[in-house]
This record gives sequence, structure tokens and C-alpha cells, in this order.
Amino acid sequence: MSKQKRYLLALLVIIMLGTLVAGCPQLRRAPEMIPAPDPEQDTPLDPRRPAAEPPPIPEEIDAGDNQEPRLRVFIAEENQVTEMEMEEYLMGVVAAEMNPDWDQEALAAQAIIARSFTLQKIAEAGGVPQRNAHASTDIQEFQAYNADEINDNVREAVERTRGQVAVHGGEFIRGWFHAYAGPRTALADEGLGFDGPNPPYIHIVDSPAQDIIPEEERDWEESFPLSEVRQAVQSITGDDPGEVTSVEIADEGPSGRVTVFRVNDVEVPAPEFRLALGSTEMRATFVDEIEVEGNELVMSGTGYGHGVGMCQWGARAMAEDGQSAEEIVQYYYDNIEIVNLWE
Repeated sequence: MSKQKRYLLALLVIIMLGTLVAGCPQLRRAPEMIPAPDPEQDTPLDPRRPAAEPPPIPEEIDAGDNQEPRLRVFIAEENQVTEMEMEEYLMGVVAAEMNPDWDQEALAAQAIIARSFTLQKIAEAGGVPQRNAHASTDIQEFQAYNADEINDNVREAVERTRGQVAVHGGEFIRGWFHAYAGPRTALADEGLGFDGPNPPYIHIVDSPAQDIIPEEERDWEESFPLSEVRQAVQSITGDDPGEVTSVEIADEGPSGRVTVFRVNDVEVPAPEFRLALGSTEMRATFVDEIEVEGNELVMSGTGYGHGVGMCQWGARAMAEDGQSAEEIVQYYYDNIEIVNLWE
């Protein structure tokens, strides 16, 4: 074959191959790889994601898979420790911490929170180790408890939430609650003087209780001898402010509560100041007016309690409005899950 013919044949083959390729469907590029999430960064929760694994029941009270724990409870009135089932203990707590005749959904929310509070405290520090117990009926040490106040309403609220706890990030939440938040709830540091970062599920929400709470429960006014004020400042700060002539608000938190008082020239953390003066007298750190009058400090404000977590009067208002115990809990504690640990 001549060179010219070979050249023409090769050219014909190239033309045919070009036509064939041009007539084929366009090949897709390989999809771009989506980078794996950085474990150091927070990622938004996917509502389709299965529920997180519940935290384990603390080893010292774990009775086995799906089994109700038994607790050692210090009965302060008798100065002795007794054993009881968790749910039996919770009935006495709910009856003491909330009016037993309130709407059952509010009582059920209280049961979930009290159960969560109990397990978190046991997981964190064994409960009440100074009493060789998991719980105590002394409200200064743990939660209130009154078995005599248990009625059918309380019993049913506890039984139908049996084993239910609120969790966040694989841990039991700190189930803080209080009587009345005032206009809104508080962060942990401003309401409790909590030492550490604010738990992510503790947030500020408006209180729905203001329309139903009686005025005498809503607002407060109290007088404190200046000698007691001076002593309170000394016990908290170690500094003697001298004869008290001035008490004023030095700082407020994001909810509007006082976080720091200034007594003469000494600054005092408000949550500790409230406890030192008496938490049933100085009901809250939502303070409207404060003034030194003669030999007394006169304060007035609104709210009852530290204001962190669930507002009990707010829970009642929500229950009366038709909301469920789960909805109440999820309103007051942000981005939590309610899981069942035993049947």
C-alpha cells in the first residue's frame, strides 16, 4: 500500500472515531466528596436522627436492665436511713414540692424533673454521701419530701411517667426548678451563682404564670435589720462594710435579675446575699425597689425562688392551657430528650 493510501486510511479512521465519541452520552463527573463533619464543631440536630442513647443508671443503684432502682433515703425527721423504690420516693417528693391538687400534667412534669434531679445528683456525687444515702428529705440537702401529702392525683402523675427522665448530651439534666419565675426564668449563674459554664439546656423563657398566680404569691416586700445586712456581707465576702448606710444594685443579669449588690463599697453576689438574708423573706433577686430606711433595708420585688429551670406556677398555667407534661418540660429546658429507663 502506497504512503498516500495509508495516510488517507488513517485519516478516515480518525474521522469515524471522532463521530462515534460525539454521538455518545456525556459522561457525568464523579460527585464531589462531602467532607466528614469536624468532631470539634457542633452540628445541628437532625430531627430524623434516632434518639440518643440514654445515660446509664448510676452503678450504686443499678438493679439491672429495665429494672427500677432502690434508694437509701435519709429521713431527716427520724434521723435514720430507710430503703425504698425510686417511684415510691418520688411520690413523696412531688407531693411536697408541688400542690397535690394541681392539674395532673403539671404534677407529671414535676415527676420527670424530680426523677432527673435525683439521678443526676447520684451520678455526680453519690446523692447525699454525708448521710450515707442516695437522697434526703432535708430540703437543704436534697428535695422536699412528704409522704402524708400523697393523693391519687400525685400517684397517677408519677405512675404514668414511670422511668421517664430528661437528658441532654447523654447525661441527666440538672433538674433545677422553683416556685415562680416572675416575668422570665434565669440562667444558672445569675439565679444560682452556679460555678461553671451555664448548662446548654438552661435558657431564659417568659413565664406564663403571671395571669393565674395570686398577687400575694407574685410580689413580695420585706425589711431587714441593717445589723443582719452587715453580718451577711461579712459572712459572704470576708469584708466588713462598716455601718450600713447604702445598699444599691451594682449589676443585673440578662433576665433582669440582680446579680451583684453593693453594700457601702463592698460588692456582694446576689444569690448568696439572698440566701444569707433568708430565701423565704427575700424571695427572689428580681428587685423593684431597694432603700435604707432608718435601721432597716427595705426591698420589694417579684418572683419566688432562684428562677432557674422549671417554674412551677408556669407549669400549672401551661397544664391548665392544655399542654402536656412533656411539652412543659421541653419548654423550660432547651433541646432535651425525655427517655424511659425502666418500665
